[in-house]
Amino acid sequence: MASGARAAVPADALRAASPGRGGDKVVSAYPGDAAAAAAPRSTASRVRSVVASPRPAKATAARRRRDSGADGPGEAAEREEEEPLLPAPEEEEAQPLPAICVSPMRGMWRDEKVALYCDLVLQGCKAEDADEAMSKYLSEKLKLKDKWFGVWKTNPELFFVKYEETSIPFVGILVEVTCKPSQNSSSCFKVTVSVAEPFSSNIANISRDLVDEILEEMEHSVPLLEVYPVEGQDADIRDIALALEVVRFFYDFLWRDWDDEESCENYTALIEERINLWCEIQDGTIPGPIAQRFKKTLEKYKSKRVELIEYQSNIKEDPSAAEAVECWKKYYEIVMLCGLLKMWEDLRLRVHGPFFPRILRRRKGKRDFGKTITHIVARVMTTEMVKDLSSDTLLQQHDDLDLALESCYSGDTVVIFPGEYQAANLALLTDDIIIKGVGKREEILITSEPSHDSFVVSKAANVKLMHLSLIQQGTVDGIVVVESGHLTLENCVLKCEGTGVCVLTGAALTITDSEITGAQGAGVELYPGSIAILERNEIHHCNNLRTSDSSKSTLGGVNMKVLPAPKLKMTNNHIYNNNGYGVSILQPTEQFFIVAEEALNKGAASGDKKDDKMLSKVMQNLNLEMNNNKIEANLKGDIRIVTS
Repeated sequence: MASGARAAVPADALRAASPGRGGDKVVSAYPGDAAAAAAPRSTASRVRSVVASPRPAKATAARRRRDSGADGPGEAAEREEEEPLLPAPEEEEAQPLPAICVSPMRGMWRDEKVALYCDLVLQGCKAEDADEAMSKYLSEKLKLKDKWFGVWKTNPELFFVKYEETSIPFVGILVEVTCKPSQNSSSCFKVTVSVAEPFSSNIANISRDLVDEILEEMEHSVPLLEVYPVEGQDADIRDIALALEVVRFFYDFLWRDWDDEESCENYTALIEERINLWCEIQDGTIPGPIAQRFKKTLEKYKSKRVELIEYQSNIKEDPSAAEAVECWKKYYEIVMLCGLLKMWEDLRLRVHGPFFPRILRRRKGKRDFGKTITHIVARVMTTEMVKDLSSDTLLQQHDDLDLALESCYSGDTVVIFPGEYQAANLALLTDDIIIKGVGKREEILITSEPSHDSFVVSKAANVKLMHLSLIQQGTVDGIVVVESGHLTLENCVLKCEGTGVCVLTGAALTITDSEITGAQGAGVELYPGSIAILERNEIHHCNNLRTSDSSKSTLGGVNMKVLPAPKLKMTNNHIYNNNGYGVSILQPTEQFFIVAEEALNKGAASGDKKDDKMLSKVMQNLNLEMNNNKIEANLKGDIRIVTS
């Protein structure tokens, strides 16, 4: 919710503050996002029910009267029961909040962010000194002005016994800030605040008395990172607003709790990698669904860590066996999430998201009675559909492709009739089966589930997909990933939204008479030690990455990563209109065939025998065999050897 937008809440939802809640560390969403600027949330955030509230809300005036002794003992007890839980209905509504300073962080380029954090703020410090560096940076900025106005954005549970987080992401109050930063090396400054005039909030009917009461219980001290300076003040306040955003972004996105527990020789280099990751999420280099998955993983890691800390703090004496087991369970869940986040930060793995084995299912093998079954996938099965099958064929009809794949054993065939299908089990191909469409390939449409990590993943010894259209919608991995074994694609259309076809180390792929288009990276990506045969295919309009990284912009139709070199045989393919090169060969050093690029390009363009011999020598060393391919109209060129 923007600072100008306001909500009214049911009066019975209002309550007074719980003692001590104001000291919680606040973790906001991602600065720079629209959602981020609007909603810092406590790491310990929970929606409290009325029963969970420590006590009912009281009006401040009544409490002061009781504390001053104006009421006698009996009177006080009677008033305790009669005091209304709600503010007086005639109380004046809060004014709308003024606009907060727009953070220049949003418009910063990648290099500017790197220079700001690595050179200006952290200045080459180690991870264990990062808190002190952030504290020092913020302290210097706060010296510019000791009093200013800002919006205090805090957790709604301070004010409400029940609320909807989507409608009230935070409670905002206009306050006057007095800065008295502490002298320790913590960046979690506390500042003194008082309600500013006119009384303003994003909650129209919030009670001024209730706000005063909560601030009194917190001794008017709130976390500095919860306060956002407002517009209309001098330039020094803009500098303070930027400094606060710099610190928020560091702890929300760049800092990891394990940083000071692990030895890191170059901490600023690690921070630079995380900034690069953030920028690639923002500029679309990393597809939206992958970015959302990363954000959810990061949020889950933070919340699980807080859960463990809270659980441990509630164990007052020696833990029981059950409590110890629960602690270990929570700890190992955190370790797993930590591992996933580290994988995301590894630049070599980022193209595919977390790079772990996707298939954990065991191979079934053949049926006990040794027979194979042909699975018919259609809403209704007719005799016309099976007239070409032999009389002794065992048939099983399904109206759901997923159920058909679930029922398969090695040797089975899945026959799909025209229609649109989805199947999570395509990402779990472990048995040797054939999946083929009947009719035109454009009429058998298989779409991915946007919420799933993978679309088609195989680790079977021999899987064949024929006469199908695969349409990728938001999955994290490549449209087809061959983890191990051999996969054949015959007469298929692959419409990619993320990465194209990926053949991992030791796996093999054969593609014939197919079309691959729309990949954000290369149409076909071969990892070291993989094998691929491409015949009579069209690979076009790939490498739609929006990135300033020159190494990524070279990807196009086919990309090979050498050492050890993959084996690639290409015959009669048409590779065109890709944003990178038609074929790119990624190698780690410049010593690998210095003249190879020139020879490859000459050999592709001319029939000169001398050039043909040189091209042949280069391709032999690269395990690359190319015959009668048409490579044209690719943005960067036809063939290129790229050093990493």
